[in-house]
Order: sequence, then C-alpha cells, then structure tokens
Amino acid sequence: MRRRPGIGGLQTAAAARDQYRLLGENVAKLRTDLMKEQLSTFRSQLQDFARKHKNDIRKNPTFRAQFHDMCAKVGVDPLASNKGFWAELLGIGDFYYELGVQIVEICLATRLHNGGLINLQELCTLLRQKRKSDREAVSEDDCLRAISKLKILGSGFEVISVGKRKLIRSVPTELNKDHNEILELAQAQGFVTVDEVERRLSWTSGRAIDALDTLLDEGLAMIDDGHRDGKRRYWFPCVSSISSSVGG
Repeated sequence: MRRRPGIGGLQTAAAARDQYRLLGENVAKLRTDLMKEQLSTFRSQLQDFARKHKNDIRKNPTFRAQFHDMCAKVGVDPLASNKGFWAELLGIGDFYYELGVQIVEICLATRLHNGGLINLQELCTLLRQKRKSDREAVSEDDCLRAISKLKILGSGFEVISVGKRKLIRSVPTELNKDHNEILELAQAQGFVTVDEVERRLSWTSGRAIDALDTLLDEGLAMIDDGHRDGKRRYWFPCVSSISSSVGG
C-alpha cells in the first residue's frame, strides 16, 4: 500500500507551488516592464523621426501612410485629438479634419447623381480637384482615414467593399447580398439589364427585378430605355465616372 503524504509533505508541496507562482508572476512583470520600456523607447524614437521628417509626412501621401503604420505598431494614434504633441508637431489632425469636411461637401453635392454611394477613386479625384490649390497631395489612404473619423462622429458615413472596389456610403441605405452582387456585376460597363442579371447570376426574373427596383427606389440607379434592342439599362453612377467636376 502507498503511504499518504504527511502534513509536512503537503506544506512543502504548497510552498513549492507558491514559489513557482511568485516566480512566474515576477517573470511576467519583468517582461511587461521590459515591453513598456521598449514601447516608450519606440515612441520617443517615433517622435524624433516625426520631427526630422515633418515636411515629408505632411506633403507625401505614401510616406504619410507608412508613418501611420509605424504609429499603429506602437499604439500611437496621431489623429486621436487635435491637441497635444502630434497635432502641434505635424498639424495632421487639422489636415484630416479639413479633408473630412471636404468629403462631406462632395458627397452632398453628388448625392442627387449617385444616391449617396460614391466610388472611392471617384471621391479622391473630386477631392484633388477641390484641393488643387493646396500643397499637400491626397491619397486613398488619407480619404479612408478621414472617413473613419467621420464614422466615429456618428455621421452615417461608411466604407463598403463591392468586388474589388471600395464605395463610400453617405446615406443610411441598407444593401443586402443581392444588391452588392448587382453592383459588382455593373462594374464592367456601368450598367446591367434584367436579362444579364438573370443569366450571369442564375437568378429568376422576379428576384432580379425586385433587387433592381429597390436600388432604383434608393436613388442608386438610373433608367435608360433609349436602345434599339428594347432592353432597359440600369445605370449605376457609383461605379461609373462622374463627368462633371465639383467646384470648391
């Protein structure tokens, strides 16, 4: 028969467990302190880097995007506030605030044309036209960052992906999977027909017409009946080019 460990043995085992636990906690604390120290060093280096390359960050959109990635890796958000070190050093908080205001203006100006859904590339083109007198170049990354700040304010702005494209929605329209598939299909020519939707998506006529009518009611599509084949075209401005520019 095995002998049960005595009280002394149990106490020794418990003491050993406590020692291991304390050792583990000390190691974890050392690692945490080391990580905090490394992060503090990285942030200090990031500030030195920002001071040295301030003009590049403000003027070069590619460099600016890389800088944002560096900031994210060490838990720094230069856009968190318009006040403080980063805003004073770079002024990028004001830059994105101004960008956000201009994005809202463009979305409002084009809403009658596109129903409140605009292609990201088209938005950037119109934004550059609007800012042509400004020194700083604007990239799609800049637009997305400015829009993310608008979203935080509860302004109803949202970025949605349709196929390989990104669209900016500025109205509270709920698009389901059928609507997204039609928008993706329309990217090839800018329009679709009921027959094409039925054939390419293997839908019934009723399903195609129902989805297209919803998009039409939401102001996202326009009807074109002037064709010899008699087939109605449903045009989608959000995936085709806006020919007229939006002035400042």
